[in-house]
Parts: sequence; C-alpha cells; structure tokens
Amino acid sequence: MTVTPKPFDRTTLEEAFERLGEKAVEAEKIIEISVYGGSALVLTTGYRISTQDVDAVFEKDRTFVNRAAGEIAAEFGWPADWLNDGVKGFLSRYDGDPDAKTLFRTYPSEAQSGLRVFVASAAYLFAMKCLAMRTGGVGQNEDVQDIKQLGGILGVLSATDAFAIVSRYYPSGRLPPKTQFGIEEMFGGASKK
Repeated sequence: MTVTPKPFDRTTLEEAFERLGEKAVEAEKIIEISVYGGSALVLTTGYRISTQDVDAVFEKDRTFVNRAAGEIAAEFGWPADWLNDGVKGFLSRYDGDPDAKTLFRTYPSEAQSGLRVFVASAAYLFAMKCLAMRTGGVGQNEDVQDIKQLGGILGVLSATDAFAIVSRYYPSGRLPPKTQFGIEEMFGGASKK
C-alpha cells in the first residue's frame, strides 16, 4: 500500500520529531540532533514554508536514529533519507559555540524528553547558506532567497556586512570567487574582506 507523502512543512516536521521523540522515550533514550538548512528555516522563520528533507547532525545512537527515521519515513510517505547528515561538509569549526545553535524544542513534550532538537542561529545559517550557495546567477533559487531573507533578519546592508558574518564561522579563503561575486551582487558593491 502506497502512503500519500505528507508535506515537509513546519507542522509535519514537528509531527515527525514528536514521533522520533516518542520512539526514543520507548527505547529509554535521549537523542540530540542539530538541524540546519531549509528545515531550520521552516522551524524558526515565517517566510520559509517547506523544505525537501532535514539536514541534521546526530552523533549518538546513530543506528537507533536511522532505524526510527526509516520507520517514520514509511509512516509519512517520505524518502528513507529524509533525515540526513549531508550538511556535515558545511559545518564550521565553531559549530559547538554557544552562539551557533540553540535548543528549539524537546519532543514529545517538555515534560517527557526523548528528542532534543537544536537549530542553527540565523547568523550561522546565513554563513552556511553563503558558503553552500548554488551559483549560476543570482536568480530565483532557494539559497539566494534564503540568504536575502536571513540578511534582512540580521540587518545586512552591504557585502561588507555579509562577509563579516561569514568570517565569524569560516575562513575567508573558503568562499569560492563565484560565491563572493554572488554575495556582492545581492548586497551591493565590492568589499574588502
């Protein structure tokens, strides 16, 4: 029997986290995951309505988390890799700093903790999105829209402001020239990083 896929919107993501939290409670575990990318934006901002997966990092109990996520995938009609760690290549060496992430919520409830979900801060997401920006023109792709929205939230008024945020998390040499030009195009003018 084929399950009609549920959308990757905030309500359904929270349902999936609640199910994962319930499974952790049943297994007498407390799981911690850090969420990045589009799913972090869906959870924490009002402008991003949906995403296509959950970019997350979880180090402890990987076998349990992968198995539980697979069960949730079947239940929700999602791909098996809906909860994936593909974002690992974009983590900053400052990922563990207190200003990089905050506790978003505990699932299934605050009183019964099975899953603790952390989300990347707006500044860290901005830096990650800049680093990961798919180029090909500063047109209408999600990375560019996310960078512009996050820039607005953070008060970014120039390329200099943008590069200052990015440099808090990544060395300036890590941004490819194409990405630097994209940021300058979005936020105006060349900048001396």
